Amino acid sequence: MPLIKSIRGFIPQFGSNCFFAENATIVGDVIMGDDCTVWFNAVIRGDVHSIRMGNKVNVQDCAVIHCTFQKASTTIGDNVSIAHNAVIHGCTIKDNVLIGMGAIIMDNSVIESNTIIAAGSIVLENSVLEPDSIYAGSPAKKIKSISKELMVGEIQRIANNYLKYAGWYREESDR
Repeated sequence: MPLIKSIRGFIPQFGSNCFFAENATIVGDVIMGDDCTVWFNAVIRGDVHSIRMGNKVNVQDCAVIHCTFQKASTTIGDNVSIAHNAVIHGCTIKDNVLIGMGAIIMDNSVIESNTIIAAGSIVLENSVLEPDSIYAGSPAKKIKSISKELMVGEIQRIANNYLKYAGWYREESDR
């Protein structure tokens, strides 16, 4: 059973059809929309500031979402995939974004819509990344504009797949 914990009077709130792995941790001032999934060993820690997540957000294994006390909340739009071991900290991620494995997004950064952040990239504090783009490296730099086909083929596909995967786990637990 996931660890869902209140702190400082804040109780996490969830939309409909969300899936949480047995060892996911969700704490404090967290509000997430419908069709969200939080996977094994992922941590969403709204103890020091607020975390707001839209619909169809998947937070994959060992990813961490956190904030900075009294300085930087975290806001995540709709249709966002946060891959394994990513760190999302005190930033804004808009709609239709893929954050690659092991990427780090620092305080007060803004990731505009329809953007892919490559695995292992570091988005530095106060960065504002263009929409419809792919970023890679440390620090992350724009490597090219994203095509409509890639946006649908990768960003949409991965977000939809994680809803499918959650269905597999629900079926298993119903047996």
